[in-house]
Amino acid sequence: MALLDVSGPFRPGTGGLPPHLAGREEEQALFRSLLAMLDRGESAPGEVILYGPRGNGKTALLRWMAKEVSSVPGVDVIKITPSEFDTRAEFAEILLPESWWAVARPAEFTVRGFTWRPGENAPAPRVRSVLELRSKKKPLILLLDEAHTLDPRVGQELLNAAQEVGREAPFLLVLAGTPNLRAHLRTMSASFWNRGRKLRLGRLDDSAAADAIRLPLKSEDLSISKEALAHIVRESHGYPFFLQLWGAAVWSRAGADPSLPTPDITAEDTAACQSIFESEKNDYYADRYDELEEAGLLGVARSVADLFAERRQASPQEILAAVRHAPGLDDDEEAVSARRTLAHLGFIWRAGAALDWEPGIPSLMDYIREAVPAG
Repeated sequence: MALLDVSGPFRPGTGGLPPHLAGREEEQALFRSLLAMLDRGESAPGEVILYGPRGNGKTALLRWMAKEVSSVPGVDVIKITPSEFDTRAEFAEILLPESWWAVARPAEFTVRGFTWRPGENAPAPRVRSVLELRSKKKPLILLLDEAHTLDPRVGQELLNAAQEVGREAPFLLVLAGTPNLRAHLRTMSASFWNRGRKLRLGRLDDSAAADAIRLPLKSEDLSISKEALAHIVRESHGYPFFLQLWGAAVWSRAGADPSLPTPDITAEDTAACQSIFESEKNDYYADRYDELEEAGLLGVARSVADLFAERRQASPQEILAAVRHAPGLDDDEEAVSARRTLAHLGFIWRAGAALDWEPGIPSLMDYIREAVPAG
């Protein structure tokens, strides 16, 4: 059996859209309502900000949004990442490429003072003018993934332009990024974070985690026993990336082997797939270990992991106390910086509106406790 057969319905690590986007019903309902507003030619009530530790399905949700818009002919959608543009001109060429000018009949959609065309040796247009021109032709939704890497030089103008254009035109900006997105956006616009609609994407509850496995298998005419499903939910900790790993593993065993007498995936199958999952998970954790080591935070991570050994949440003061307990880190400013980096890496994060922190992935803390000697 191959380590992971990617020909099935599960897509671990690709950011691809799974056949069932479990546990994101509220986010989907909000987006559909905003899409309907734009389709009516109305302006959206504000921007949308998706944030959470990586591996929780932000990119998959953006792909779902793009697919949803594609079913509404009256609205355009563009999905990009900051790596695709560094300057105003590059941003303009993405939103207003040559192909757009060929069909847009721009004379009907002029914006005062806008004379730029792709490839011209002329000053790049303002971001606001670009968004206005696109939105005047057709309502536009701009999906920006990896927003925590947005260059502040272009980012500040984009954030301000999105607010200005969105007040009067059918335009919506959706940003997605890691938990440090808040701090990054505040370096560009003090008000953007506060005015945007913030959606936290974290681990799934047990019911949604079970659906993420059961429903895609059902679409492939495969069933799974209660025992096997409970095992996967428990082992994955509701972490979407791990659920996709488990799904790919059990599908490889049952769905891709026509010689098996029954399509039912049993506890015996999950036991046989355990080593495959453990291997993939440990590779993932080794990468997280390397990141913490490069940041000089292995000792800090071990101290914080010890704090969560017997609890699910901790207050900001308890986190800082655990950070200070690590060797060589007793300065308050350094402790706050270390906590911020742990959040950026997804080791800890605030999953709800309360101030308390929780593990990004509980089993990663178990890994760190085993791999890093106590201080």
